Amino acid sequence: MAELITIDDPDDPRLRDYIGLTDVELRRRREPAEGLFIAEGEKVIRRARQAGYEMRSMLLSAKWVDVMRDVIDEVPAPVYAIQPDLAERVTGYHVHRGALASMQRKPLPEAAELLVGARRVVVMESVNDHTNIGAIFRSAAALGMDAVLLSPDCADPLYRRSVKVSMGAVFSVPYARLDTWPRGLEAVREAGFKLLALTPAEKAMSIDEAAPHRLERVALMLGAEGDGLSTQALRAADEWVRIPMAHGVDSLNVGAAAAVAFYAVATGRPES
Repeated sequence: MAELITIDDPDDPRLRDYIGLTDVELRRRREPAEGLFIAEGEKVIRRARQAGYEMRSMLLSAKWVDVMRDVIDEVPAPVYAIQPDLAERVTGYHVHRGALASMQRKPLPEAAELLVGARRVVVMESVNDHTNIGAIFRSAAALGMDAVLLSPDCADPLYRRSVKVSMGAVFSVPYARLDTWPRGLEAVREAGFKLLALTPAEKAMSIDEAAPHRLERVALMLGAEGDGLSTQALRAADEWVRIPMAHGVDSLNVGAAAAVAFYAVATGRPES
C-alpha cells in the first residue's frame, strides 16, 4: 500500500519529478536522462500501470484521493496530496485533471525486434510536435498498426503532452528509434516491408490505387507538419502515395492524414 503524504512546501525535494512541467526543454533533457515520464489524468495513469510501467510517485489534489484510492492501495510508491494552488506553483500550470504520476520508463526495444512480428508499421521522420505525435499514436492503436519507428530527431512519445493527447495509446503500440537516418530504412526494407512515403506531391500515386492493404508488409512513412518528408526520405521510399483531395485543399494536418492512411493500410488486411 502506498504511503499518503501531505505536502505544503513547493520546494520539498520529494516533488522534484513534477517541477516545471511546462518547460519543454527542461523536460526533454531530464525525463529520458532520468528514466521517467509523467502520466496526467486518471485514465492515463491507469493505462500506464496496465501497460506495466512502474510508478515512482503520484501527485494528487485532495478531491482525487478517493477516486484513486484503489491505485493508492495497490502501489508501494509514495502519494503526495497537495492543494491545487501548490500544484500549480510546482508544475507551472493549473492541473485540471487533479492527478499526476511519475512513471519509470522501460528500455526501448531495437527496431529489428519490432519488425520480426509486424506487418503494418508507421515510420515518422522529424515529427517534433508533441500533439501530432500523440494523435498519430492514438490512430495507430485504433486502426491496428503494429509498431512505430522514429527517426532520431522525432519528439518523445512519452512526453506528457503526447501521452495526454494519445489518451495513453502510446502505451499500446510498441515503438523504437532508428539509429541512423535515412540509412536505417534499409533494415526495414530488408525485413520485407514496402516503404510507402505519404506526400501530397502530384507525381505520387493515389493511396487507393496503391492498395497497401493487399501488401504483405507495409511501412508507411510520415513527415513533419509543413515540411513533410525530406528529399532523402522520399528517395529512400519504394513508392510515393497521396490522399486524394477535393475543393482545392492541398494537404491535411499530419495527424489527420495519418488516420486516413492507416485506415487504407489496414482495411482488408490479411488474417494472421
